[in-house]
Amino acid sequence: MNYHGLYSYKLLDHQWTEEYRHPLLVKVDGEIAGFVLVILDVPKEYTKFSAAEKTNVISDFFIMRKFRRKGVGKKVAHRVFQQFQGVWEIKQTDANIAATAFWKHVITAYTSDSIYEEGLLRNELWNGPVFVFQS
Repeated sequence: MNYHGLYSYKLLDHQWTEEYRHPLLVKVDGEIAGFVLVILDVPKEYTKFSAAEKTNVISDFFIMRKFRRKGVGKKVAHRVFQQFQGVWEIKQTDANIAATAFWKHVITAYTSDSIYEEGLLRNELWNGPVFVFQS
């Protein structure tokens, strides 16, 4: 978020006009705490790592600082995985070490240590860690 509390996202309007996109607002005790932008059924040729025919992707996941480290993000992620069943691909940039640690913790807890794929993707489209699992 910028100084004025705005989150700049060039494709934000598309979140409400394209059926495969699902913008979700996160609230805690009636207060806005963040948001999740989900893309469903992404065809195989557009995913970075998953071999599934269709994959769900979280394009953006944001929890405001005052709600972090309280379990809000984990709870929200688990609810999203339950709401939209299927194969998930969660990726982060190399530089976002905190996000990688967060997602590893969240996905390990969600899958109860069952099998999930973790890899490093380095190509012209992406540079960073990727997690793939089934919900």
